[in-house]
Amino acid sequence: MINKICVYPGTFDPVHYGHIDIVKRALNVFEYVIVAIAENPKKKPLFSIEERVDMFRKSIDEFSDRVIIEPFKGLLVNFMRKYNTKIVVRGVRLFTDFEYELQIAMTNYNLDKVETFFLMPSQELIHISSTIIKDIAYHHGDLSNLVHPYVEKKLRERFKI
Repeated sequence: MINKICVYPGTFDPVHYGHIDIVKRALNVFEYVIVAIAENPKKKPLFSIEERVDMFRKSIDEFSDRVIIEPFKGLLVNFMRKYNTKIVVRGVRLFTDFEYELQIAMTNYNLDKVETFFLMPSQELIHISSTIIKDIAYHHGDLSNLVHPYVEKKLRERFKI
C-alpha cells in the first residue's frame, strides 16, 4: 500500500518556522499533509486551539492546497482513521526529542500499526522550539526569523508588547 497522506501532529503553541520546514519536507514525500493540532490541556497552551489552527493556516498560505489543518482531541490513531492513513511525520531536533518521540511512535504502532517518519528541520532552524519562541516574545526579543509575521503579531498582542 502506497499512502499519499501523512499526519503531522503537535500542539504548535505557537507554530514556528521549524514546524513549517517539517511540512515542506513532508510535502517532498507525500502528496498531502494533515496538520493535526492537539488540544492537549495538560500542556496549558498559551493560545486556544482555534488560535493555533488560525496561526498555522496563515503561516502556510503558499501550500494551502496540499495541507489540511485540523484540531483534534483524544488518541492520534483515532483521528488518523478519518483520513485512512497510518503514516505520521514527526520533527526531531535533538537526541532527547528522539527518545520521547520513539516511545510515542512505538505506542502508535502497537495501537494501530502506525508508521512514524522522523524528519529533522533545516540546520538554521534546528534550535527553535515553541517554548523558546514564547520566551523570546515575553522578553521583547526579535522574532522575525523565527515565526511568520502573523504569528509574531499574535504573540505581541498576547504579551501586550
